[in-house]
Amino acid sequence: MILGAISSTDKKDLRSAIHPDTIKYLLDMGIEVIFESGAGDGISATDSKFEKIGAKSKSRNDCISSSDILLSPGKLNDDEIMDMKNNSIFMGLLNPFTNREQFQQFKKRGNTAISMEFIPRITRAQKMDVLSSQSNLAGYVAVIESAKLLNAALPMMMTAAGTLKPANVFVIGVGVAGLQAIATAKRLGAKVEAFDTRPIVEEQVKSLGAKFVKIDLGNTGETSQGYAQELTKEQLKLQKNLQADVCKKSDIVITTAQIFGKPAPKLIDLNTIKAMKEGSVVFDMAIESGGNVEGSKIDSIENINGVNIVGFSNLPSYVSSHASFALSNNFINLISDFYDNEKKSFNLNLEDEILQSATVVSAGKILKKEFD
Repeated sequence: MILGAISSTDKKDLRSAIHPDTIKYLLDMGIEVIFESGAGDGISATDSKFEKIGAKSKSRNDCISSSDILLSPGKLNDDEIMDMKNNSIFMGLLNPFTNREQFQQFKKRGNTAISMEFIPRITRAQKMDVLSSQSNLAGYVAVIESAKLLNAALPMMMTAAGTLKPANVFVIGVGVAGLQAIATAKRLGAKVEAFDTRPIVEEQVKSLGAKFVKIDLGNTGETSQGYAQELTKEQLKLQKNLQADVCKKSDIVITTAQIFGKPAPKLIDLNTIKAMKEGSVVFDMAIESGGNVEGSKIDSIENINGVNIVGFSNLPSYVSSHASFALSNNFINLISDFYDNEKKSFNLNLEDEILQSATVVSAGKILKKEFD
């Protein structure tokens, strides 16, 4: 079996689908690994570094046309889908709800498309969960980048010139990204508060040394996949009003609220921003799905009334080596769990819960109705 790895078509995405510290496992399984020349440039991994381990450098076109399984941090172009090897499988972060048209191309080609975003949140699939591995790093990046923009230090400092108070950090949304943001801000010495619509996460917030802000929104909960349920318009309005008081006293506010497959809810409006301290920072982690913050713009820092509104995209690429290490392991764990050692091939068992959930197109059929 030939496994190929190519770069993302998004030039801002520095991640690699394979990592020098992970691919030996694939080679030991007897899988031939090829990669697009330069695929490791964003993680300072030269072609020769991969080749010394046993992988082979090829052109992008050769990887696409000769791989039985093709890996990428992003989607393929339409022409590239048509150039894929017969009966091959594409695995990647396909951003499915934004790039729906790609699945029609896979249908025409008759090949398989596995969208890693649909890996189910079950215990057996945790090691394949790309959204969690990348969100974890994104939460870290959000704090680091916010700290760079803040005109004060995060920890309390006892100095001969006086005591410097710790920065106040408020994290809205306590999923994987939010928990890592809390943990990172605490490690840096900040005073941290957090809010989530799911009261069940209060214990997790407290275990990290942060304060859980209680806002009574009535009946809220989480989905079967562990995500927060979408709020009603009335609940969103109540949340915005009550959390505004916390934002006013915060030096850094980080918003993480996203609803898979839908636009991100607007949680912070201009009135809240105008009431915040000059020099404070609002980091909108949901910018790629529309944003949580009024006035935020993708890949931009907007200054509104002295408050820096940050809308950086593709946050895992800011720590591209670790992001690629995690991403590569997510791919490898999926492949190894369904690899048939006797046939030396990937067993596309669509009866299995994991592949049933993650496979969008197979054998000329779109398996998920919302994309047909």
